[in-house]
Amino acid sequence: MYDENQIRPMREEVTRLGIKEVRTAEEVDAAVKAPGTTLIFINSVCGCAAGSARPGLSLAVQNNVLPDRMISAFAGNDTEAVGRARQYFAGFAPSSPAFGMLRDGELVWMLERWQIEGRPAPVLAEILKSAFNEHCGVKVAV
Repeated sequence: MYDENQIRPMREEVTRLGIKEVRTAEEVDAAVKAPGTTLIFINSVCGCAAGSARPGLSLAVQNNVLPDRMISAFAGNDTEAVGRARQYFAGFAPSSPAFGMLRDGELVWMLERWQIEGRPAPVLAEILKSAFNEHCGVKVAV
């Protein structure tokens, strides 16, 4: 586990955006099982990826279309919540940071650490906005 005093600024960088922090499996389940879309962000201390993931998320939440819910759990500290989130990410290796989008409890989109590393925040924001636009909001049959 990381020292809470050291990771507090990284947690707050995300919660200031209105993203709910979860620490238990029950909190993850409640968010995921609610109707609609849920973005799960696995927060991390990793400087090579999390250092641009959090700012990218900050830019992305300025999009006109957003998930119904956005939650975050910190890898290495929120062990129970991260473990449960990763159960919903079946088929993907454990990764932090990472983003997963679920619609009505089913995984519809994933962005893993290897896809985050080396990309600047504005590029990650565009990737997230594209996922929001594709998977969130009301879908109207034509």
